[in-house]
Amino acid sequence: MKPRFFLSHAVRAKEIITVLARFGFADLLDHFDLPAGIRRRLTPKSLPARTTYERIRLALENLGPTAVKIGQLLSMRPDVLPAGLILELRKLQCEVRPVPYEDIKPLLVAELRAEPDEVFSEFNPVPVASASIAQVYFARLRADNRPVAVKVQRPNIARTIEIDLDYASWFVGQLHQRVAALQPYDLPSVLVEIREAMKRELDFGHEARNQQYFNTVNPFTTLVFAPAVVAELSGEKVLVMDWVEGTAADRANLPAEQGKILAAAGARSVVHQILVVGFFHADPHAGNLLVTTDGRLCFLDWGQVGYLTKRLRYALADFWIAAVEEDAERIVQIAISLAPADVRLEQRVMEKEVSLALREELNFALGRQQIGRAMLKLLFICGQQGIMLSRDYSLMAKAVLSIEEIGRSLDPTFDLRAEAGPILRQVTQERTSPRTLLRRAREFARASFATLHDLPDELHRLVRRLEHDDFTIKLQHQGLHALDEGMRTAANRIALGVMIGSLIIGSSIIVATHLPPLFHGYSVLGITGYVLSATLGFYVIWDIIRHGRHK
Repeated sequence: MKPRFFLSHAVRAKEIITVLARFGFADLLDHFDLPAGIRRRLTPKSLPARTTYERIRLALENLGPTAVKIGQLLSMRPDVLPAGLILELRKLQCEVRPVPYEDIKPLLVAELRAEPDEVFSEFNPVPVASASIAQVYFARLRADNRPVAVKVQRPNIARTIEIDLDYASWFVGQLHQRVAALQPYDLPSVLVEIREAMKRELDFGHEARNQQYFNTVNPFTTLVFAPAVVAELSGEKVLVMDWVEGTAADRANLPAEQGKILAAAGARSVVHQILVVGFFHADPHAGNLLVTTDGRLCFLDWGQVGYLTKRLRYALADFWIAAVEEDAERIVQIAISLAPADVRLEQRVMEKEVSLALREELNFALGRQQIGRAMLKLLFICGQQGIMLSRDYSLMAKAVLSIEEIGRSLDPTFDLRAEAGPILRQVTQERTSPRTLLRRAREFARASFATLHDLPDELHRLVRRLEHDDFTIKLQHQGLHALDEGMRTAANRIALGVMIGSLIIGSSIIVATHLPPLFHGYSVLGITGYVLSATLGFYVIWDIIRHGRHK
């Protein structure tokens, strides 16, 4: 990062350093060569008794909306962060002071290509919600008087996010270089993914398409839905959708029977999204899930979603079944099958860690059924072993954890296994059905026939190249670099030794013959030769000592 960047944003840099010091992370500042006087002024004399994870969350909240959003996105990476920190980051809430409507209106007019009064018969300029990226307003369409929610991006938020992400990239890069303990987690790569995720979230077109697609593939329409999008009025910075009256799921005061029905419906929907469709809401926490006045569940905020291919869905189904059955060996085998070929791990050690995680979170004998927490721990164990599973698996684990918590808030007797069981059986039957097996057989036969069809042409091409002497075999020796370097060093020293010996012999002959010019009776050329040979000799000795005998 160029010094000019720090100078142009010096106020923000001071804010970041001050917050880090205030919450007990002044030791991190030691890695950035700050003057001792500045560090002493910033470091507080005493700190409240809080855990490290709590202090990280509080620091992010005090750093502002972008830092909060980064923390929320980091909470979707249980493969690189421990479960305790993930659970703390999930508490991040971003209560942002709303931007005045006068500042929002120009952007709204530009996106609608019309004055709000021309599009809406009613528009309340006081936002009903204000978050880090956008504000939400209540309005009514002039065309049919339908109540809608108008989500408008905050002015210049993209630039603000870009500046804070540049600071975060520099800071994380410095930590990655200077703190060896953090290097295995490859935090710079994680931040690159976060930057891409935030760019997607800044385009409300993605969110609109996600909502529309979910409503298309959702089979539980009587109990679960997402707000319908008014596509003709929505764009990159404005999203117009149906207004939904409801209460956050964790604050809904429902009769026991209705709570049981909605908890089951939400769980079935999320599991169906993950295992059957392969497209799912990445963060269905209580703030994004409303219990509507007509007794349904409404999924909000589709800015972040996960995608799973058929192969990943099938592996996840096996992973899930093995976790519920507490089969550590099977879990490790599934993880290895999804890992890159060059990963080397201690299988027995990993099985032991997996067994411990399952025993802590899925002890059914004691009534402990924390499938979401177990998934977080298992993904972290895989990440520690170098098995970097798909990022969408991390999103899945957080989605499962969230829906478990909501399910228990609606129904204290909620059991995710009971709701996931039928869908897991459906996926298993899909994989082993005669139609699937026949389709796989046809695909194999088609690929085999295509290979056999091309084989004669390939053989003919090989023979032609042999006939025209156009066939070459390239051989490359591996591991000879050290030998080559050693031979080059030895040859150089031998050459220097020959030169030194020649100088000594030549200088001795010149001194013995008293070849002029003379100095105190000795030949100047001979003495010069002695001095030069001694200098070269000392150099060879010093070089051997400096580099060791192996050089």
